[in-house]
Amino acid sequence: MNIFKKLSDKINSLYAVQNYRKILPYVRPYWIRALLAVLITIPIGSMDAVIAWSLKPYMDVVMVEKSTSSTAYIPILIILFSLLQSLLNYAATYMNTWVGRKIANDVKTDLFDKLMTYDAAYFDKTNSGDVLFRFNNDVDLACNGLLSNLKLFTTRVFSSLSLIAVLFYNSWQLAIVAVIVLFGALYPLTTVRRKIKSVMDKTIFSGAAVMKYYNETFSGNRIITSYNLYQYQGQRFRETLRSVFKLGIKMIQRTGMMSPLMHFIVSLGIACVIWLGSYLIVTHQISAGNFVSFITALVMLYNPIKSIGNNYNNVQMALMAMERVFGLLESSPRIVSKPDAKKLDKIKKGIEYKDVCFEYVKGKPVLKHINLAVKVGQTIALVGNSGGGKTTLVNLLPRFYDITSGSLTIDGIDVRDLELNSLRDKIAVVFQDNFLFDGSIRENILLGDAPRARGVFISMEGVDGCGKTTQRAALTGHLQKLGWRVTQTREPGGDAVAEKIRELVLDPMNKEMRNETEAYLYAASRAQNVRAVVRPALLRGDAVVCDRFVDSSVAYQGAGRQLGMEEVAALNAMAVGGTMPDITVYLRMPADAALSRRLSASEPDRLERQKADFFSR
Repeated sequence: MNIFKKLSDKINSLYAVQNYRKILPYVRPYWIRALLAVLITIPIGSMDAVIAWSLKPYMDVVMVEKSTSSTAYIPILIILFSLLQSLLNYAATYMNTWVGRKIANDVKTDLFDKLMTYDAAYFDKTNSGDVLFRFNNDVDLACNGLLSNLKLFTTRVFSSLSLIAVLFYNSWQLAIVAVIVLFGALYPLTTVRRKIKSVMDKTIFSGAAVMKYYNETFSGNRIITSYNLYQYQGQRFRETLRSVFKLGIKMIQRTGMMSPLMHFIVSLGIACVIWLGSYLIVTHQISAGNFVSFITALVMLYNPIKSIGNNYNNVQMALMAMERVFGLLESSPRIVSKPDAKKLDKIKKGIEYKDVCFEYVKGKPVLKHINLAVKVGQTIALVGNSGGGKTTLVNLLPRFYDITSGSLTIDGIDVRDLELNSLRDKIAVVFQDNFLFDGSIRENILLGDAPRARGVFISMEGVDGCGKTTQRAALTGHLQKLGWRVTQTREPGGDAVAEKIRELVLDPMNKEMRNETEAYLYAASRAQNVRAVVRPALLRGDAVVCDRFVDSSVAYQGAGRQLGMEEVAALNAMAVGGTMPDITVYLRMPADAALSRRLSASEPDRLERQKADFFSR
């Protein structure tokens, strides 16, 4: 029993076995097809021996005895067996590919889910090429490569066993020589993994670097063009290609000699068999048929051995890719919800940073002892130089990063004690850089929402006469064609109350209206429009297209009337109560040209009668 236990432990400790055991849970849903694909390789491999075996009676009867009566069936037998072998080979290839791709898709799905849970620090340290290689290419190499190579090797095993049986059937003396040479030819395979592991790891990283430059050029094409960085970027790319070339050559230097060496050893084996076989024929220990059958089986056995070195290299690469894949799957995200995390339903009191310190790199603090309290309803602006830590301070709240020391609380509860999804669900982040996911504008606006659970709010901004009314009508028609129900509104205005405010604020007769009064009237009209028109439409799932919104007040009253852009923005923040456009379309036209168009169309209102310096501000 101890012998069997030691043998079992030895087998389980093998590198290949360990990796195949890891992938077993992914094979289990498709185990019937996977098992069938492996079982089919038994007759595929075994049928190789039929041709070699059939040559003995053919040679002895036809070539020696000059009779064909008892051997007429042999050509037909060979054709039938070859046809059956071809059909089984197709079936095995199809099922291996089907199972391999299914497994690859399942692994990629799990890896993608894992990737989305990684914290921001991981993406700071990892480039896009590494992600693409490790989360996609490695999976293809591991899953598809291992299964296709498993088919190849199982076929070779059963083919070899059946051919070795033919060898011993014809001559045990020649068979012993052939088997000794066979093991000698296979010995170099034991050194493959040790030789290629370090080079393979470097090749993966350099290949990822190549993909990184393609991604950089695609994403940063405007920067490259604007600053004439063609030569700089091209030089970096060429240096990386030279590195990949050197690693490829080093891989060939370490493994390229394997197949030629095995070819040479196999040739020695054939030479020895011919020399010994000639002696056995002369001494009448074997017949000519035995010898021809033996040589045929030997050549069929040795030929795959000549190229098995390259196949074995691919298997080792697939095993190492699998090791990297499961290294990712077995890793754990650093920022996760605690098992007893509390759900954040509503923020009632406020947010507090208390003695908060943070560092991206250990020993290099970015934020030191920050204290800040924000009450519910307050609007806080963080102002400072680039790199001063404003974005970092904000990113700590939704736990893109965890603080190094101190405490960050919401309603007195540390954000690390809150359930992560419920925390981030209560936070809207507007990033400095824009990013659109693949899809339509509508799909990007509704990103993360259930279809039609909430409508979409679009505002259009620009000076009077720039074409907002025309473009609003065109956008409305396009949205309706896409299946949206569209609610159109304008500012000031929207419903009966807001329209009366519009008449008051735009009436040219109200020349004595104070600037502050005008700003408050715009905010009042906006508050009425939001609550009477915009919000109900959004709750119905409508697309709301609004001619002007808060940006107009910031421009006209904040800059044009010189009341202060921040002050006007704060006033309107209270008026809209958090209801802001999902997307804003800005129409640009020189103010004088736009006003000329507008004044030629109708009698100017109170704002349109302002002097040019009002619009230039």
